[in-house]
Amino acid sequence: MSSSHPPNANQLATSLPGLTTHITGHDPATGKAIVHESRDGNWSSYDDNLMAFNVIYSTSEFPANLNNDRDLKLHDQVVASGNLGLVNPHGTVCRVVDMAPGFQCIMHRTQSLDYGIVLEGTIELSLDSGETKLMQRGDVAVQRATMHAWKNTSDTEWARMIFVLQDCEKLEIAGTVLKEDLGRGVQGLPPSGNDL
Repeated sequence: MSSSHPPNANQLATSLPGLTTHITGHDPATGKAIVHESRDGNWSSYDDNLMAFNVIYSTSEFPANLNNDRDLKLHDQVVASGNLGLVNPHGTVCRVVDMAPGFQCIMHRTQSLDYGIVLEGTIELSLDSGETKLMQRGDVAVQRATMHAWKNTSDTEWARMIFVLQDCEKLEIAGTVLKEDLGRGVQGLPPSGNDL
């Protein structure tokens, strides 16, 4: 895919456009909306450079407190800490994920309600029941704390999804409380810690 937006400096999928996050706010003198800040994508690579994450934004409380840029300060602290798992306890995470051709992530579950939207490519959603669903560009999965995996079905092209994950109450099915299960885990990605 060609793009007039060049890849970010540390982006693995150089065939996909780079990302910029535009964070809005208010002019303190007029109260009018402004673009408070624009940030280039900052990617973290996992699984032998076959998958990359770009955390767009996170919140650490619900409802989010925007006064005095509290949300922005908390987001920067969480990201700088290196302790952000897939889910942010008591909050949300918006993350873009790039997957290499043919890559399938591990089967995993988070204690969260997630919206996964295919931005580029074709993705296969696999569930631990054996059920699969082929997702095309623009398709949305509403992931409700289930065991699942994502696979880029292309042999040649990178795929991209955007996820919004929100912490949820503990889920109990048939008397068993389901907790986060990261399988073998991903080196460098800590547990979320929201299922204690």
